[in-house]
Amino acid sequence: MNGPKSESPLRPLWLLAELTYSCPLQCPYCSNPLLLGDRSRELATSDWLRVLDEARRLGAAQLGFSGGEPLLRKDLEVIVAEARRLGYYTNLLTSGVGMDEARIAALKEAGLDHIQVSFQADRADLNDRLAGSDSFAHKTEVAHLVKAYGYPMVLNVVMHRHNLDRMREILDMALALEADYIELANTQYYGWALVNRDYLLPTREQLARAEAVAHDYQARFGDRLKIYFVVPDYFEGRPKPCMNGWGRVFLSVAPDGTALPCHAAADLPGLELPNVRDHSIEWIWHQSPDFNAFRGESWMQEPCAGCDNRSDCFGGCRCQAYLLTGDARATDPACSKSPQHHVILDAVQQAAAQSCVPDPVLRNKRNARRLLNREIPFPFPAVRSRTRTADAVADRAGGAD
Repeated sequence: MNGPKSESPLRPLWLLAELTYSCPLQCPYCSNPLLLGDRSRELATSDWLRVLDEARRLGAAQLGFSGGEPLLRKDLEVIVAEARRLGYYTNLLTSGVGMDEARIAALKEAGLDHIQVSFQADRADLNDRLAGSDSFAHKTEVAHLVKAYGYPMVLNVVMHRHNLDRMREILDMALALEADYIELANTQYYGWALVNRDYLLPTREQLARAEAVAHDYQARFGDRLKIYFVVPDYFEGRPKPCMNGWGRVFLSVAPDGTALPCHAAADLPGLELPNVRDHSIEWIWHQSPDFNAFRGESWMQEPCAGCDNRSDCFGGCRCQAYLLTGDARATDPACSKSPQHHVILDAVQQAAAQSCVPDPVLRNKRNARRLLNREIPFPFPAVRSRTRTADAVADRAGGAD
């Protein structure tokens, strides 16, 4: 099978191995697909080892293990050890659930370089409510283990309406845990987060207060704690350069082997994304029509095509453009130059005017079924489904019950 050649000799420097979509948590902002996946179709250990080898030969250097919860894979240590042998710098992105001292010792022995532990909040009741699971106490224990085993202490907290006002307390928690880094990642609205946008979207005033606190702590504690505040594009008027451009440096492989130029690419219509079971990483990266679909600038419409910033933002996010406008080639509505920018402005205005915030739709099998059966409204262009019936999807879903 032939396809178009890349417009430049780009390399997938960053490989994300999404080992499983199964997860013991039910976070309402999860970026995983609404179709949670079928654990029986996950790649075998041998498949992952081949993928790592092929991607490394192509130039991949940084490797993230993600999910879902990657600790649910019993072969994680085997995969980590092979990654070390191949020369990757490896990073485990985890909720901490499933980690104990024996497991972290085994991962250390296998050669894992880096662990990032996610928290939902600084307070047990809020953390556990957002996670849909009693996990705060265990996360705290895991954070101490990470430090005890000589890893950099890296925390991640997804920020939104329900925890932005606790920015000071969250940073105090990071200092108390002797964290080296904390990423304050404002919610990006894909997957379950888009379903829950009315629940999660903060006000502009909330965001401004939280950002001021983050800058204050950067000035006061920057020698002890590196603080990264990821600004949400809904409030900036500028789109984010999604993954530094489609198919430029980032490659993700989903649990079933689907190769993705970005986390949410499976939502886009008209793509038959390649699978590592059928094609080599080299073919996927260089020749796959889908990985070339939005490379370069030839696909751009106005106003992107004539914009002086098009080489900086790459037209913004193709998935967000589709999810909010129904057109994957449209200018990302986060951009103030987009004819559809009002979609973003209206959402921000609606969030500010809300007197009653809706309950969250937690990420689990029951809600996956309800979404697919339209029992829960999802007022955005329909998310593509390769599976024909809601029952089949929900029965095979890999999330929490």
